[in-house]
Amino acid sequence: MPPRSPLPARHGLAAARLRTPDRDPNGPAPWATMGAWLRHRLPDRVDVPGMLAQGRFVHDDGRPVREDDPYAQQLFVWFHRDLRDEPQVPGEIHVVHRDERLVVVDKPPFLSTIPRGGHVMQSVVVRLRADLGLPELSPLHRLDRVTSGLLMLATESTWRGPYQTAFERRAVDKTYRALAPLRADLELPVVVRNHLHKERGTWCAEVVPGAPVNAETLVELEREVGGQGVYRLTPRTGRTHQLRMHLLGLGIPIVADPLYPVVQDVAVDDFRRPLQLLAAEVAFTDPVDGQDRHFRSVRSLPLAPEG
Repeated sequence: MPPRSPLPARHGLAAARLRTPDRDPNGPAPWATMGAWLRHRLPDRVDVPGMLAQGRFVHDDGRPVREDDPYAQQLFVWFHRDLRDEPQVPGEIHVVHRDERLVVVDKPPFLSTIPRGGHVMQSVVVRLRADLGLPELSPLHRLDRVTSGLLMLATESTWRGPYQTAFERRAVDKTYRALAPLRADLELPVVVRNHLHKERGTWCAEVVPGAPVNAETLVELEREVGGQGVYRLTPRTGRTHQLRMHLLGLGIPIVADPLYPVVQDVAVDDFRRPLQLLAAEVAFTDPVDGQDRHFRSVRSLPLAPEG
């Protein structure tokens, strides 16, 4: 187990950690200095010389790593990465519920659940860790960046286990609503069942014909608005892009979907057309105290641009 970080969290993010590799104790060191190893280890986009000069790489005890420190194996080095400027995502994160174990929020579209890739500061986790003073706050499930609605988070790592187990056992009932075209010839309600697969690093999921079913959604028409339908979606599984794929397969792709049926070139700071998909309700029996929980989104369809 690695030692505890000597650096405090910054912007709600823990410090990054590196470890020098093992080597043959009887062989020569592959790098003469720690500076040489850090330049080898980190990509070109990290200003290693500048960060060394500023004392931003530190040892376990908080001492700065120096350019000419002799290289040694099995050492941990800690640092905070530079964060790029990110466009401010409009819209409010509504706190629907908060207690000692859970925070339930209603997130706006275009806001990432977790910090990753080009969305770090503009993520639910980073924003709320700072705003709520909860450095261990972490999501119990995820919503796509472009999806709006309810997201559940654990206040501390202590509480993650029981709630994540409830999600894994499908003991949490989730209801979504989507705005999509009407089809007079579509018989509803209908249960869509198929096998969905999404390769890591690709934009879109795909249906795999003949493969065992791994995705199931109950689709119901709830009402009509402006010549389109508001559909109630009850997923019984949680595959990536499942709801978007299942409505696409029914010939009623969700309004303003930037991926389905056609991948659209939408700028990262273009917030004009939110995906019309809302995580509307979540219900479950609390695995810690046995209390019945039921939370509802404060948003409704159709979703308008926020901010």
